Amino acid sequence: MFACLLQYVYTSFLRYWLKWLLRQLTGKCELQRICSGYKPGAARTTKAEYSLQSSKNKILRNALTTVRADLSKCMDQVLQEKNIQPQKDPLFKDNLHDCLLQITGYSQLYVGVEELRKEVFSSDNPDHESMLLKLWDLLMPSVKLESRITKQWGDIGFQGDDPKTDFRGMGLLGLINLVFFSENYTEEARQVLSHANHPKLGYSYAIVGINLTEMAYSLLKSGALKPHFYNTVFGSPELQHFHQLYCYLAYEFDKFWLSEEPESIMLFNEYREKFHQKVQLSLKNPAVCLTLRVEN
Repeated sequence: MFACLLQYVYTSFLRYWLKWLLRQLTGKCELQRICSGYKPGAARTTKAEYSLQSSKNKILRNALTTVRADLSKCMDQVLQEKNIQPQKDPLFKDNLHDCLLQITGYSQLYVGVEELRKEVFSSDNPDHESMLLKLWDLLMPSVKLESRITKQWGDIGFQGDDPKTDFRGMGLLGLINLVFFSENYTEEARQVLSHANHPKLGYSYAIVGINLTEMAYSLLKSGALKPHFYNTVFGSPELQHFHQLYCYLAYEFDKFWLSEEPESIMLFNEYREKFHQKVQLSLKNPAVCLTLRVEN
């Protein structure tokens, strides 16, 4: 409770006067100090985001939701509101522009991911069906699928004879993630599948993959992935960057599961939570970069 009181005092009173004092001493506003004092990445962008969110100025707060096409106009408004002379700080506009590309891009990325999550897999959609069959061909190139509805789907970790029922929670997003991993990291995906089929340490490859999609989605929704994307995407994060993050989770979870050697698949939820906590801890590091690095 005391910590909450201190936070309230700081945000309500001390922060304003500290900013005023530093501007008098340096001749620069808080945003200028952030943009010039930090290298590109999470450290700079998260501080710029907090500064804009905390501002009492509506124009500065609205900058956080500006669409990409209006960013240049937004920059001019910020310069005017903060009375910043471009000739005296020529790098400020470009640096803040880069920060806002990341901030607004993250919000748009969530919108795009949410749309895919809400899209229901449909057997009547030829694109959906083609994607599902592609997943089989990528993972099982030497085994022919006997029919569309078959027990063979269990060989790559689906629960029933028709995989469409397993996509209910994460919609098309779950399938896209599985295919992206298999297509872009084919050897690694097949390696993970072989581990998943281990007689003692095995797990349901596809079901766990969809579960990891849910993990990636929840981390994105909560904002926990901001440091990762701000460090790895120097621009606006796109869907492919989210899929790359999924690949990291799929590969690293497999390594984690094998190293932990669970006694039974019945303990999956327990180890899933341990892995989740491990990822969350990594995301608290300002320099975090959850990029899949394949071991040769």
